[in-house]
Amino acid sequence: MTSHVHSPRASATRITLKEKIKSRIPRYLLLTYQLFRTRDIFAVCSFLFRKHRNARFVQRWELVKRLFLITRHVTCYHSQSEIFAPIKAILALPPEVPGVIVEAGCCKGGSTAKLSLAAALAGRELVVFDSFEGIPDNSEPHDKNIWGGEVKFAEGDYAGTLEEVSGNVRRFGDIKVCRFVKGFFDSTMPDFREPVAVAYLDVDLASSTKTCLKHLWPQIPAGGTLFSQDGHLPLVLKVFADDAFWRHEVNTTKPAVLGFGESKVIACRK
Repeated sequence: MTSHVHSPRASATRITLKEKIKSRIPRYLLLTYQLFRTRDIFAVCSFLFRKHRNARFVQRWELVKRLFLITRHVTCYHSQSEIFAPIKAILALPPEVPGVIVEAGCCKGGSTAKLSLAAALAGRELVVFDSFEGIPDNSEPHDKNIWGGEVKFAEGDYAGTLEEVSGNVRRFGDIKVCRFVKGFFDSTMPDFREPVAVAYLDVDLASSTKTCLKHLWPQIPAGGTLFSQDGHLPLVLKVFADDAFWRHEVNTTKPAVLGFGESKVIACRK
């Protein structure tokens, strides 16, 4: 009876052959395969083939590659199609719309790195507000999202230290355009008085959403946009739908909310 013994040398030969074949395929074809096999294919195509004021096609292609690189190396709680929403708004900004880009809530810095690349292309500064200690203590009765999934936010969830976030941005994004503001929003935002061309909120709590809207929305000029990554959370949607909140705390009429009750990313435009 003949026995079949596994040969490490044969295995090594097979791996080497596979690598040889892979090395003969042009790098751009491998990358194209990796990008277009994802569920974000339609968002990628739309981004690549629609003109943007502040980014040529080659720049958009390079940006897409770096977005996927960031997702591969940094924990991100968004899909590429979701982060494209604020990125496209940043790249579409005309020069007459003043202001910085603001991110509120950055977790490990994956979204920060991505937004920093778009901000650099648009010639804008990215101001990042975060406690760098995770979600604050709260008693908000979150239960289900709009699709029926369980929702719960505990103190310290989604924490990323300032060193961790800035390190990820330095490695994968553009640290030169970033300014970090450490502290809870109710302590840091009241003194912020700069125009905001695009704001991106990923703050989870209704109370944090209220603080951000109260202090950021008045700073957004005509032509600016505010995005929330929390459109799947009923308590956050309740804030956006509250006429009294907008009237008495933001001192304005309630704006239209694009994507309300339909998608995770919702937006208000001025």
